[in-house]
Amino acid sequence: MIPASEQVVTVFGGSGFIGRHVVRALAKRGYRIRVAVRRPDLANFLQPLGNVGQIHAVQANLRYPASVDHAVKGSVAVINLVGILTESGRQRFNAVQVNGAKAVAEAAKRHGISRFVHVSAIGADAASPSIYARTKAAGEAAVRAAVSEAIILRPSIVFGPEDDFFNRFAALARVMPFLPLIGGGNTKFQPVFVGDVAEAVAKAVDGALKPGATYELGGPEIKTFRELMEITLKVINRKRLLLPLPFPLARLQAGLFETIDTVTFGLALPSALRLTRDQVTLLARDNIVSEEAKRQGLTLEGMGIEGETIEAIVPSYLYRFRKAGQFEKMADA
Repeated sequence: MIPASEQVVTVFGGSGFIGRHVVRALAKRGYRIRVAVRRPDLANFLQPLGNVGQIHAVQANLRYPASVDHAVKGSVAVINLVGILTESGRQRFNAVQVNGAKAVAEAAKRHGISRFVHVSAIGADAASPSIYARTKAAGEAAVRAAVSEAIILRPSIVFGPEDDFFNRFAALARVMPFLPLIGGGNTKFQPVFVGDVAEAVAKAVDGALKPGATYELGGPEIKTFRELMEITLKVINRKRLLLPLPFPLARLQAGLFETIDTVTFGLALPSALRLTRDQVTLLARDNIVSEEAKRQGLTLEGMGIEGETIEAIVPSYLYRFRKAGQFEKMADA
């Protein structure tokens, strides 16, 4: 068997939120890691995650097949983490989540690479009213068409130090007197720790998961949107009104925000206030692991991973949103 130190794994999107944790998990296993990104100079922060020379960034743009082909050449496994939450400029859902996934998978096929891991999302559905969910499903189909043995991972909301969920609402709570509960706050989520998602990806690269399977990744707790907001406020030790916002009104507000963002070229609204109509559509559907995935063992538990809880991780990075930071005495301490 070839030792991990002699195996190259190419990670597309390795400098992103999930990517940096995937790179760390692979580095611990001893793999040589090739991080394929549009700007290699912005991926230098990954170097300390491994030994000298173990992690190497290369330039690759999903719109240019030659660069993708060059990035996968000589690899034993390929991981695609590239995805977007909102569209901006040339970063469109179809271009990134469908055509991009297809380009990476077809490059892997050309080089005879069957160990392929594609990170999608719970809720990926070709019939969804959300373009995000539809393009996630189309990306999965494109990957399957090129590499039938590909392993697809569908996480729920991913949380961790650099997340765009808890950090976003904690930032809003710092400057606003209320937090909006879109649709009343009853939508269910199963937040999963980014480190657990990274471990799942690494297990797939190790060959420990079922080829050609689709896994759904959710943490040990199912919470409503309202409950997640309550947890956020408790952690940052702030009292804010939780204001129910019906879906029609939320869509109207999101449309207004989109218009403002467009006419001001994205300069008027802070990132925490950006909300799209497609995101509102997504919030109308529960984001939890299906019963079918549980029955088949296609979950974190089925992999032998005991997921971290929200309470165990979130306070370690949200304390900065307290009035006195980490030194603030908590009311129930």
